[in-house]
Amino acid sequence: MKKRGKMPKKKKSKKIKGLTIQFIPYIEIERLSSGERVKKILNVILGNKMIILQGKLWPEEETRLIEDTMAMVGHVKNFKGIELATINPNSDALGFFGKFKHGLARALGAQESITIIGPASIVREMKRDPKKIEVMMR
Repeated sequence: MKKRGKMPKKKKSKKIKGLTIQFIPYIEIERLSSGERVKKILNVILGNKMIILQGKLWPEEETRLIEDTMAMVGHVKNFKGIELATINPNSDALGFFGKFKHGLARALGAQESITIIGPASIVREMKRDPKKIEVMMR
């Protein structure tokens, strides 16, 4: 008869939390109403994901997004709000033809701005200067 030894204890595996970043091209939201854009963004944020949005929101949409998130704080479990930053390239340094090309591209729908939106439970702070955005995580 074989003696059975002690079985090794299974180590509890720790779940490693990852960061998910979702890119949303402008073409995906351009035909949506302002309310639908805000709703789409909130759905992604409530999934605990960060968003890189091609382009930027209209000031009214940004205001509504902030108002909606503040209304949700305290009512949605573990939701602490959002952090948001937009960066635009500087076209002031372009010459006449550069400004002309830049203006033409914008008229044709090119989106040179980038907006980063993240849940406050993940993002501690966003710092922005004219050429970059720094995101400090928790």
